[in-house]
Amino acid sequence: MSPRARLALLAAAGLALLPGAAATLGGLPAFGSRIAEYGARINALVPGERHVANMVSAINFDLRGLDTLGEEFMLLAAITGTVVLLRGRRGEGMTDRAMRRPGRAVRPQTEAVVLACRVAGVLTALFGLYVVLHATVTPGGGFQGGVILASATLLVYLGEGYVGWRDAVRSHWLDAMEGGGALLFALCGLVPMLVGAAFLQNVLPLGTFRDLFSGGLMLVENLGVALAVTGGFTQLFLEFMEETRAADGPEEPGEDSA
Repeated sequence: MSPRARLALLAAAGLALLPGAAATLGGLPAFGSRIAEYGARINALVPGERHVANMVSAINFDLRGLDTLGEEFMLLAAITGTVVLLRGRRGEGMTDRAMRRPGRAVRPQTEAVVLACRVAGVLTALFGLYVVLHATVTPGGGFQGGVILASATLLVYLGEGYVGWRDAVRSHWLDAMEGGGALLFALCGLVPMLVGAAFLQNVLPLGTFRDLFSGGLMLVENLGVALAVTGGFTQLFLEFMEETRAADGPEEPGEDSA
């Protein structure tokens, strides 16, 4: 299919979906309107029943934990499919050398850029850890924190160049994080069944309301999501960057900064 035909198909699909999107947006409640009955019941029951202050985490990891487990494996399947497609042409080989485009000068980063990325990378990683660890206390969780942690690795790439980034990032580590995180979430459902409880039933101490370690099994599920999301998104970054690298030939000066 030609690029023009793809754009025409995209425009037609957008026009077909536009009425539904407009109807959905028009049906949303006004800002500041009364909380729906479902939300009101969650706010009334969950703090006492589950000892968590973040209702979104309670829904994701407890009330509708099975839905979240399905979403986790959807993410795993999507990233696996992307990796398979990208590696289908170039194979499993990896390189840490940047490709030099003809006529395009590659300039090394300035000291100011390197320093800014190093400082921002550390702060971004710390903020990502904060969001992950406070999943049951304040807004956030493994999904949001995992994306922030993955974004911190891009700041390493911008500051240190591709070679420096690859020295710190290993593909097999990312595979283990992504698959291990999804497995950990699945085990949170299967292990309670071994002691006679229901699938994903909370069998751990719930802790104290508004405490960092409240929520019991939700903390383990949140950790599994954080590992899977961090590893999965960083794996995507790595695979897309590999598409711009030269596999063979002598390395040219300045290539490691591309």
